[in-house]
Amino acid sequence: MIETATVALAMFFATIGPIDIAAVFAALTSEVSSKQRNAMALRGTLIAWVILSVFFLMGEALLRSLGISLAALRTSGGILLLLIAIDMVFARSSGATSTTEDETLEAATRKDIAIFPLSTPLIAGPGAIGSTLLLSANTEGDYYLQLAVYGALVLILLFTYICLITASHIQKLLGVTGMSVISRVFGVLLSALAVQFIFDGIQQSAILTKL
Repeated sequence: MIETATVALAMFFATIGPIDIAAVFAALTSEVSSKQRNAMALRGTLIAWVILSVFFLMGEALLRSLGISLAALRTSGGILLLLIAIDMVFARSSGATSTTEDETLEAATRKDIAIFPLSTPLIAGPGAIGSTLLLSANTEGDYYLQLAVYGALVLILLFTYICLITASHIQKLLGVTGMSVISRVFGVLLSALAVQFIFDGIQQSAILTKL
């Protein structure tokens, strides 16, 4: 259970990227009052929590309805996470964990960014949704493991909210270099987890045995 919670914390931290989101949020709300900024941060985090909770609770049923096996999810999820990890290690922007250039330009014209782009795709983006589905499926119905994964998700979302309301301070404290160092470290950890998921998926599929 502790191992599951630790893996979940690392994956959610890497795929959601609270510190990176805080930097983007600070840039997009530079001309907004502190009260409005805090309100947007709270709404955006709550909406993202609802989105990710739905995928966490409905993930297994969704996979069954689409005929997707756990082995396929582990392999494809591992590949997606590996691509995200590579971008993190090389400090590159990824559409799976951040906004694209067009999305950033559109967000700059909005007065309220709580729903877009804050809740999605910044917090509840493809990477976070994929991690939620993968970790939820990996519990295989074990209540305690599900509790550990969901608890990790809530903790990271709470940390994300704290980062958002203190975004300007974090940006000044860490600077670009500090934020890149944190991103690279978690990128390395995420890449190892991603490869392990790929290995587990291939082994579970028994494709090597058939060959």
